[in-house]
Amino acid sequence: METTPFFTSDTVVFGILLLCLGVVFYTSSINKGFWKTFYKYVPAVLLCYLLPAIFNSLGIISYEWKEMNAEGILVEKSSNVYYIASRYLLPASLVLMTLSIDLKAIFNLGPKALIMFLTGTLGVVIGGPIAVLLISLVSPETVGGSGFDAIWRGLSTLAGSWIGGGANQAAMLEIYQYNSEKYGGMVLVDIVVANIWMAILLLGIGKKDRIDQWLKADNSAIETLKNKVSAYADSINRNPSLTDYMMMLSIAFVTVGISHWGSEGVSNFLSTTFDIFNDKSSALSSFTSKFFWMITIATAIGILLSYTKAKKYEGAGASKIGSIFIYILVATIGMKMDLGLVFDNPGLITIGLVWMSIHALLLIIVAKLIKAPYFFLAVGSKANIGGAASAPVVAAAFHPSLATVGVLLAVLGYVVGTYGAILCTIMMQIASGTT
Repeated sequence: METTPFFTSDTVVFGILLLCLGVVFYTSSINKGFWKTFYKYVPAVLLCYLLPAIFNSLGIISYEWKEMNAEGILVEKSSNVYYIASRYLLPASLVLMTLSIDLKAIFNLGPKALIMFLTGTLGVVIGGPIAVLLISLVSPETVGGSGFDAIWRGLSTLAGSWIGGGANQAAMLEIYQYNSEKYGGMVLVDIVVANIWMAILLLGIGKKDRIDQWLKADNSAIETLKNKVSAYADSINRNPSLTDYMMMLSIAFVTVGISHWGSEGVSNFLSTTFDIFNDKSSALSSFTSKFFWMITIATAIGILLSYTKAKKYEGAGASKIGSIFIYILVATIGMKMDLGLVFDNPGLITIGLVWMSIHALLLIIVAKLIKAPYFFLAVGSKANIGGAASAPVVAAAFHPSLATVGVLLAVLGYVVGTYGAILCTIMMQIASGTT
């Protein structure tokens, strides 16, 4: 953030991200020697995430930075690459990967997905106050402060972000009025800790069979869904023509246009018609998030199209194009992670790491008890920590047909995000012993 990266042009940055993806996919396709052994232990999707993070950490590219303008004033700059990937490519990927979905088969996955999501939510709600209590025993000044500088007020924004998303985070900032000058420190913790956890979850995908075996999980419903989608794709598989590609891109980006238009309309309608939605201190203000409605509308269109002839475009590679968009999003998310920031504010980072560890531990315990597959653990967690921007990414890393599961759970995160965060904040205030 403090120094200007070597490359600031979004065009060049996008090229570097695609170079990373190209290198990872090419080397992972080499099924012999060093690369075969390497990718046996390191999932390709993890590298798609970590390589951009390394470039960011080395100062070659950056998501945000500061530079002098013509008047000699230091101004904040940011790359638009993540915005484009999350606002344009993510909804496009969702509709393409949902075309062949069997909604009935998703519901047949059973209640374990919902249980793991709610466990993840509970892990955030209780993890915050436990982390504050533990750190206060060692370093009480780290969780201290008074008035609007009280650390628990700032941590309330983390609770909102880690249960719902950006809209819930903004709502918590409005409700508890944390010192805006210190808010950047909380954003830093959010980025660093959430991205470390994302990397761990992606690493686990490469070992999902061993993890499922340890959990004694029954993943037959997931395999049935994957096999059903794959069998359908094979049955309609064809060599795609130029017309096929144009139609798939047309479906994808017309949906992007509709979802943006619809999200703006719904958001504006709610905020201007009902005062309760327009009040940023209200828990319902999260539903004015344009991003939330954009993802919801794109997914709904994909589900509707899965009941039409458009479903047959899966045979021409619709989900493969959707996966390309998802991997670009993964690279742009990785670009936001500066590994060096881990040491910038050790006290707050430690609170975040302890908090996330409690969230993870509770997920593991419940998954073990109910024999839930690692897929439900990972997606249930990311539906909270990351929401609609990353839950479908993790779900699609298991199989493109599972992306919709991530979206549906992430929608629940928006619903319970602010309420859960308020409960968490009340307990954090009590644990910190400050006002």
